[in-house]
Formats: sequence, C-alpha cells, structure tokens
Amino acid sequence: MPLRLIFMGTPDFAVPTLLELMAHGHEIAAVYTRAAKPAGRGMKLQPTPVEQQARRLGIPVLTPSTLKIPEALDDFRAHRADAAVVVAYGMILPQAILDTPPLGCFNLHASLLPRWRGAAPINRAIMAGDAETGVMVMKMDVGLDTGDVAMAERLTITDKMTAADLHDALAPLGADLMVRAMGALERGKLQLTKQSEHGVTYAAKIDKAEARIDWNQPAGAVLRHIHGLSPFPGAWCEIATDSEPARVKILRCEPANGAGAPGAVLDDRLGIACGEGAVRIIELQRAGKAPMKAADFLRGTPLRPPARLA
Repeated sequence: MPLRLIFMGTPDFAVPTLLELMAHGHEIAAVYTRAAKPAGRGMKLQPTPVEQQARRLGIPVLTPSTLKIPEALDDFRAHRADAAVVVAYGMILPQAILDTPPLGCFNLHASLLPRWRGAAPINRAIMAGDAETGVMVMKMDVGLDTGDVAMAERLTITDKMTAADLHDALAPLGADLMVRAMGALERGKLQLTKQSEHGVTYAAKIDKAEARIDWNQPAGAVLRHIHGLSPFPGAWCEIATDSEPARVKILRCEPANGAGAPGAVLDDRLGIACGEGAVRIIELQRAGKAPMKAADFLRGTPLRPPARLA
C-alpha cells in the first residue's frame, strides 16, 4: 500500500521530490513549508515554491513559525502520517515531531554525508574543489544531518558547474532517490547504515562577506569560488572606471592561458591573471543589471591591458 506522508520543504530544490512522491502514488496528507515573505519591487508576500506547487495540487499547506509548542505537535499528529519526508525545509524538527510518524522522518540531503553537513552543501562542495558530491536519504535524528543513511547517489563535479548547475542536476536525482527509499520503506526493506565519524565537515551558510574574489589565489581556486557562489550571492570584484570603482559579479568563467599580476586584464577577451595561472570571464553582471555574456559587456565597457580588477 502507498504511504501516507507529510512533506516538509521550502525551495525549488524540494519541488521535484514532492511531485515524484505523488506520481508514484503516495498520499501527501499535508505540506509544511516556511511562511510567505515579501519579495520583488512591490514587496508583496511571495509563497515558497513548495507552497505554490502544493496549492496547485490541492494539498493542505501549513506554515508554522515553530514546531516546539504543544499545538504544533497536536497538528502534526492529527495528520496520522506513516512517515515524513523533509527536503530543505529550513526549520529544526524537535524530538517529539521526529518520534510522531511510526516509520520515521526522512531527509534528502545534497551531499555525501558526513561531508558537508549543514546549510550550504552544494556551494561548499564546489568552493572546496571537491571532485564529486551527491544526494543521500537519511533517517533523521536531533543532530545536524547526523542520522543513519538509507540510500545515496553520486555525481561528478566538473569545473564548468556553477552552484545553479549542480542544484539543477541534484534535485531530480534526489527526487528519484527519495521515491526509491519510500518504496523500500513501504515494503519493509529499507536498510540503514550509521554515518562514519571520519571526514565530517560542515557547510556553513554562505556569508556575503566571503563573496569578494581574491585574485591572489590560484586560478583553480578562483574558478571554484566564482562558480560556487553563482548565481547567489555572486562572487564580485571591482572594475576601475572614470568616476569610481564599479562592483561587478562574475557568474561563470573558464581556465585560460597567461600570467601576470593578480587581477590584471591579460587580453581583450577578459582573460584575468590569478596568483597562479589565469581564468577567462564568460558571464558577469553589473549592479542593477541583468546577467550578460562577456562579449556583450565588453561592447559597453571595454577592458584591455593594463586594466586591473580588484
């Protein structure tokens, strides 16, 4: 028999899992997500991507500000779910909530645990220069991504991948993995393995203060820093203009030939020297403007040697 599930998620990353669970016949008793927030020029309340999808599907939506009060626990229990599926929900689940579904609460996490526990595993894996990452389904406990692992899928990280690219690759991979895990749970065949105590790292939330590009770093590190922060918050640098330095976000780049003082413009195609080697900027964004290709940017802002990025 299909499972009766509570689904808990917030961003775009969680939507494919919700859709796949429904497509495979599981009953979604309720969707929990974060409350709508003001967004856009008019600062109108914007429901989360998960809430928007759930309402289109006619699923009851709850947006509690906390799960730690008795009323929240009573509401959760009233759904009489077999299990809960959690994908980037953004709120800590207390032990009483974790203990409510008879089959447990299962989280989809975008890393190969125990590496990159925490808030920003996709960004951190790219920024650290990891060769691979993946998705894992784990049975949740009260620790930070410390639960026993049920299933995993691996994915190679290439130097061409931005955080957006990796996000878009992992989301459907994770959805398929969670469907398989819930199928095994339904049959009583889901096997759990304790996480290793070795190789634990933490994916701290991205701080805008770390977004400035350090051209003194080797080209490989600069490239991964740029791609790991693309498109948000966006790694940035400053370009000298006739009036004052202009801040520009670099969204995509590639390895390039050449050498010079860190930050030096090496040619008329946005080759930039790093501490070792060089990168070529492919896509960038001026403040208040839409992202653009390097060729389009150069038509309005010619940059040639001996210009320098800071």
